[in-house]
Amino acid sequence: MTRALTRTHFHSSQLIRTLADLAVLETTGPAAAFGEKLGLWIDFADAITLTGVLNTNTLDAPSAVQALVGPSVADEFAKARAALAGAITKSSAPNTGRTRAELSLPTLDDSLEDPKVYTPLRRYHQAHQRDMEMSVRSLRAKVREGVAAAAPQLRQLVALDAAYEGILVEREARLLATLPSLMEKRFNQQRKAYLQTQPEGDKPALWMQPGAWLARFCTELQTVLLAELDLRLQPAVGLLEALHNQTTPEHV
Repeated sequence: MTRALTRTHFHSSQLIRTLADLAVLETTGPAAAFGEKLGLWIDFADAITLTGVLNTNTLDAPSAVQALVGPSVADEFAKARAALAGAITKSSAPNTGRTRAELSLPTLDDSLEDPKVYTPLRRYHQAHQRDMEMSVRSLRAKVREGVAAAAPQLRQLVALDAAYEGILVEREARLLATLPSLMEKRFNQQRKAYLQTQPEGDKPALWMQPGAWLARFCTELQTVLLAELDLRLQPAVGLLEALHNQTTPEHV
């Protein structure tokens, strides 16, 4: 594998820590609490599906040809992840050219007292979420295919990942859909603090100067989007970690 994969956990994810640091979300409970909640998310039909996957035996050993697939799928994943992250960092920097989800900032014609001033930023956030959802879903499918081909003994794990994705996709979408509202809350915090100390002769053109309030918020928004991307990619990272453990010399 060409890039080390960072092992993460849902309850201590970078996204959760970032939102907590921004004071827009309370810290989550321990892992056990998350496990209990996960059990509540799975209904009887889902449990039957998971049982069927767990009862499937995959005892084939990887062949020499299959062992070559591992680095390939890992490289493809790393490139796709870098491209998605690059799209976020490029579009969140002002005046970098037109992009599909270009960041739109308040201007001289916008009143910071108007609640609608955040609307363009909300649309920008949601546009990136749609792009991530489509790209990550396809990327996860490719990773599953590659891992199953490289290490047949991991096909049960691959099947579990596919099953959980189908079971949790709607709940995940609902939870992640709340992020733009949380960031709007943060924007309002920054905006109110700025208005309280607004200097005479204030110029919106200065808001994006290094250290200025809007520049800080844009950096925070970028950080949250990148953390959301990492969260969406965690299942694929887990599969690639499992593949790496299976295809290293001591495991083959």
